[in-house]
Amino acid sequence: MTDVLLHELAHARAGDKGDTSILSIFPLDDADYGWLCEVLTVERVVEHLGEHLRGHVTRYEVPLVQGVQLVCQHALDGGVTTSLAVDTHGKALSSRLLAMRVPAPAR
Repeated sequence: MTDVLLHELAHARAGDKGDTSILSIFPLDDADYGWLCEVLTVERVVEHLGEHLRGHVTRYEVPLVQGVQLVCQHALDGGVTTSLAVDTHGKALSSRLLAMRVPAPAR
């Protein structure tokens, strides 16, 4: 099995609430939802984004919209109104996550 960059098979949306970044990942092909749930584990996300995360990551499967949501606490250096970071909303985290290498789904 070969590895691919996650962005080749999925897209992301990012949101924020205070110091929490919310990353939602969706497969480009709905048939890949099961694969996405298998490869997008909390452990793998923490390994890939570790230096940018200072809190707990909670993962939710959202089958009605074929997505995986990752709630990353303490990831925004205090949040939009208090942070001096360049990316106060955490939008770059979703792009960084899509740069993660994952095993390609079986076709």
